[in-house]
Amino acid sequence: MNAAPADQIRLLDVQALDVRLSQLAHKRKSLPEHAEIESLRADLAQLRDLLVASQTEESDTAREQTKAEQDVDLVRQRAVRDQQRLDSGAVTSPKDLESLQREITSLAKRQGDLEDVVLEVMERRESAQERVTEFTARVSAVQAKVDDATGRRDAATQALDDETATVTKERELVAGSVPADLLKLYDRLRAQSGGVGAARLYQRRCEGCRLELNITEVNDVKAASPDTVLRCENCHRILVRTAESGL
Repeated sequence: MNAAPADQIRLLDVQALDVRLSQLAHKRKSLPEHAEIESLRADLAQLRDLLVASQTEESDTAREQTKAEQDVDLVRQRAVRDQQRLDSGAVTSPKDLESLQREITSLAKRQGDLEDVVLEVMERRESAQERVTEFTARVSAVQAKVDDATGRRDAATQALDDETATVTKERELVAGSVPADLLKLYDRLRAQSGGVGAARLYQRRCEGCRLELNITEVNDVKAASPDTVLRCENCHRILVRTAESGL
């Protein structure tokens, strides 16, 4: 294949722009905010689970407290009625009086036991409420960090996308001035060679594979017409001659 030396040199400009586009894509994918957001979201999910568990416990203990307090009220009301019967003198039988007094004593003990239950449930509910308050605050704090990191990521991404758009337009302009057959060969080699399809020959060294040409290869390059599109014998990329090729 033949191409004017100026066209071959413009191919290096296309290569430089393609390298920049690859760097921008890699930078966009590797923004530190990506890992930061992922880590924060994992923490946030865990905290939200703990918050829901605490809220559930608080709700359960609230119902348990209401039930225990109702049980206390029922026993208290029964004890009040029995005491009123005792005080009214309506019960005169010694046996009935003894039975009524035993029931009042039993109800007093039952009421005390139930009140202890209420206190124990209230303590558990208070602990659950404290955990709800704690995890609510922690969820809010981590969510704020997620929002901040997301904002920074979006800003960085937008800046990279803007630069990518600019470089892409420049690449289109430069590539449009390169002969189609030469550009097609370059694109094919670039796809096969890790994103580098053309390399400069600098001081007898291919900048694609970083290997120095041997004397036979140097003589072949010297003998080649300036229009000849050369390929590196080692990496097979297009080898572009410049004033700094050292020939």
